[in-house]
Order: sequence, then structure tokens, then C-alpha cells
Amino acid sequence: MSSHLQHLFAERIGGANYGKSTAIYKFEKIKRAKAAARKAKPDVALIDLGVGEPDEMAFPAVVRTLQAEAAKPENRGYADNGGPDFRQAAARYLRNLFGVEVDPETEVLHSIGSKAALSILPACFINPGDVVLMTVPGYPVFGTHAKYYGGVVHNIPLTAANGFLPDLEAVPADVLAKAKVLVLNYPNNPTGACATRAFFEKVVAFAKKHRLVVIQDAAYGSLHFGAEQVSILQVPGAKDVALELHSLSKSHNMTGWRIGFVAGNALLVKAYGDVKDNSDSGQFLGIQKAGAAGLDEVAIPRAIAAKYSRRMDLLVGVLAKLGFQVRKPGAGFFLYMPAPKAATGPGGARVAFESGEAFSQWMITEHLISTVPWDDCGAFVRFSVTFVSDKGEAGEAEVVAEVARRLSPWKFEF
Repeated sequence: MSSHLQHLFAERIGGANYGKSTAIYKFEKIKRAKAAARKAKPDVALIDLGVGEPDEMAFPAVVRTLQAEAAKPENRGYADNGGPDFRQAAARYLRNLFGVEVDPETEVLHSIGSKAALSILPACFINPGDVVLMTVPGYPVFGTHAKYYGGVVHNIPLTAANGFLPDLEAVPADVLAKAKVLVLNYPNNPTGACATRAFFEKVVAFAKKHRLVVIQDAAYGSLHFGAEQVSILQVPGAKDVALELHSLSKSHNMTGWRIGFVAGNALLVKAYGDVKDNSDSGQFLGIQKAGAAGLDEVAIPRAIAAKYSRRMDLLVGVLAKLGFQVRKPGAGFFLYMPAPKAATGPGGARVAFESGEAFSQWMITEHLISTVPWDDCGAFVRFSVTFVSDKGEAGEAEVVAEVARRLSPWKFEF
């Protein structure tokens, strides 16, 4: 590399030190550990309980719609801020699943997945010195881009004592004075916690009192295990302050398709659209129309939720018997729990774990079971029920039974 290039990188990505860090991102550590474990024990199948995306393809009807729409010449051009079909389907989806009414012309706009929306939205609000309230552990994309614009992130810890909901009243007054945005994600990744209607009512009142915008990332919102589907937009007055983000990645097994939408306050939707118009040229109209077909089939997210609920029952049962402090969440596909402090094997050998990462690495290396550590607010570990099963429900039971077989000889300390 030409020597002068090293001094041209922006400070937001490391400046002159860009590329020199030897730190390894935790997901890269997991990837390396999985490769090493497979090489060391080629005869043992890896059980991946760490992957954070669906294990199956999009439903056949959605795929067929894409195949048909991709062949139509009218879909070949730039989508810009989207076609009417997807906006209207998104509005119907919110009505059918959540009982929420939005205007498809002014209160809905498509996104190229929630990650793209979360990276675009900070440009709508953040000036240097502005504060963003975010939860930790959590998905960091909005905060990362807010800091790119000179913003400041104030993290609100999610703890078991508070049901993994943020204690909004604990935010210091001087922070609130500079805060512009509150970012939430419920059902939550990684904790699996669900927000209640009452909590969202408090959020809306809090946002109005402190003049905040609320960004509620509802990527797992349609994967509730109970009958009630909860949306912040159900709260009277929520559209005065809130945007809710929906994604078809998890709800419709469409992760790689990159399609979702934002809905809520019309002026906030317009601002998102204006910045988006200078960021991308829209998702392919064929994908938007396939997404619309998926949104109109409310049986799809319900079937997916039922599968994850079934798998949760199996895995929670096994982990609870092993002593893990775990309970079935109300939605999604993540199980979040304290990592054990130590484990003693059948030969009496004791292994101590100083962190969730240490436990996660031991699980991969010794047992070829992959999980994800979360040490932001204590030593925790996240299991996922998106493991691959080639034999349907029978295969699910086999996978979980194999987890039990590998771990049962060990006694865990918490």
C-alpha cells in the first residue's frame, strides 16, 4: 500500500491506525474455533446453536412469485423508494397481524432489510454531540452510524432483574437533555425478552415528555409464541413519535433477500425516504412483489413461530435439566442465559469459565456445540433454535437429544 494512504482514513474507522488492530471480532473467533474443532474431530457432527438466521428457505409460493416477477420487463428498472404493491401489502400485514392501521402512501416505506434502515436513519437526526439512547446488549448498527455523525451513544443495560427491559427512569437528566433518539428492539436480540403493551405505553409517554424519536426494531415481531402480537404502533399517540422497523428476514425465511419496511410517523418516514434516496436506488421490484406475496400470507410467520416454539420446548427442557438458568422466551429464536462458572467432567477434571466467551469456546472445542457469548452485561451465552434439521420434527428431537448426550456427563456450576 502507498504510504500516504494510511493517513487518509477517517477517524471514525481508526484513522492512521486503520487495519493495524489485532483484535478479533467474537464471531470471527467462533468461526475459527468451529473450523479447528471440525479438523480435530472430523467424525463428530457440529451442532450449530449459534447461527442467527433461519435454517430454511423462503416458502415456495414466495419463490414462485419472484421467479414470475423477475421475468417481467416492467420490473427491471430502478425501484427508488419502492413500488405501491409492497407498501400496500405492508399496511395489510400490520392490520392483519397487529391490528395497526397505517397509510401506505405516507406512513410506510420499504427498506433493503432492517440493517440498511438502521444505518440510514441516524443521518435524519444526529448532529455532533446529540445523544442516542440504546440498550445493551443489543444490535449496534444505529449507534455505530450515529457515532459516525459525531453523536454520542448512551447505553442502558438490560438486566434480568428488570425483565430485560430498559430502566428509562435511570437515564441521567443531563443525558436526556441532549438525547434525540431512543432505539429499542423487541422481541429482543439476544435476550429473547418481549415488550408488553404497557411498556410501550410508558415508552411513548417518555418520548413525548423528553421530546425523543423512538426507533423500534421489530425484526422478530411476528414470531410471538402466544396469540397476541405486540407493536408499539398499537399505542394511542405512538405515531406522534415512533417508527417501527419490520423485516422479512426472520418472519418469512427471507434473510438474503434483503427486504423490510419502516412504518409510523409520516414526517419521519419522509425523512428516511429522503436520505434513503441518496443512499440506494431501492430493492429490485421483483423481490418487493415477492415480499408482498409473503406479507399477505399471515400463515407463514405463524408456521415459523410454531416451529421455533416447538424447538424451544425441547432445548429449554434439556438445558434446565443440566442446571442452566433458562426459561422459554415469548418470541423469536434466541435463548439467553448466564454462562456457567465451571464444569466438572466424569473423570473429576474441573474447568472454570471466567466469561461467556470462555464457556462458548469450550463448548465448540470440546463438544462441537456452537453458541454465541454475550459479556456486555455479565457473563451470558446465547443459544439459537435455528439449527439445521434434515428430518423435520423427528430430526429436531434428535439434534436436541444429541446436545443432551454430549453435555450430560458434565456437572455445571452457576
